[in-house]
Amino acid sequence: MKILRTGAEMSAWSNGRLAAGESIALVPTMGFFHAGHLALMAAAKQRAAQVVVTLFVNPAQFGKNEDLDSYPRNFAGDCQLAVQEGVTVMFAPSPAEMYPPGFQSRVEVTKLSLPLCGADRPGHFAGVTTVVAKLFNIIKPQYAVFGEKDFQQLAIIRQMVKDLNWEIEIIGHPIVREADGLAMSSRNSYLSRADRQTALCLSRSLRLGRQLASRGKETPAEIVTSIKKNISAVASVDYVNIIQADTLADSSEINQESILALAVKVGQTRLIDNCRLLSSLTP
Repeated sequence: MKILRTGAEMSAWSNGRLAAGESIALVPTMGFFHAGHLALMAAAKQRAAQVVVTLFVNPAQFGKNEDLDSYPRNFAGDCQLAVQEGVTVMFAPSPAEMYPPGFQSRVEVTKLSLPLCGADRPGHFAGVTTVVAKLFNIIKPQYAVFGEKDFQQLAIIRQMVKDLNWEIEIIGHPIVREADGLAMSSRNSYLSRADRQTALCLSRSLRLGRQLASRGKETPAEIVTSIKKNISAVASVDYVNIIQADTLADSSEINQESILALAVKVGQTRLIDNCRLLSSLTP
């Protein structure tokens, strides 16, 4: 596996592969890999001859007093795992490489960035879309794989690709969970043993939501109220929303496109999760 550090090196490599008629699949990450990341890499390998993983803890998507400095990092371990997954290139630029002196441009998807995590983290998604746009331009992939745990981010990336006429297929990969149901996340490493048990309130809430939705008696507002009550007994609710998958607007009724989306603070750690209300959730 090649480790490349500059945009010029990365572009030159991509241009050579594309000139040879080879396809490229991209997996953007902030590192500290777990089985969820590895599943994205495996999905990318199924799509393209060459797999590029980016490892960049993007300062532009962290707000004031967020965990940029403490975000977990393990570059050597990440490289070892990427090699095992058959990754061709690890692109690991520095912040100065991605945002050189004088940098002043921003790519923003406006409406989809406003609700849910956008309401609680102003500027976060502009940071995401700006860096992803730069990665698309540098690497020129035909495919890019993102996890569905960050459902709002996935919807925003898809909208950006559509709006800017990129010929890139955006692939959403199902959430990878621990055996007890907790969605895998690099930030799970912040949880104490007690908080780790408390964090199961997220997956339990998703199952409760699906149970209530399957009865067909409760409105979306009533389901949200029940879930908030359950979570509030053990953790702090940032939001509980039932939304439409394409627009992220609140659902007025439960249908096949209804997504239950949660953001919960367990101790000092903010965790997100989601599921389609009318599909199975395992475990």
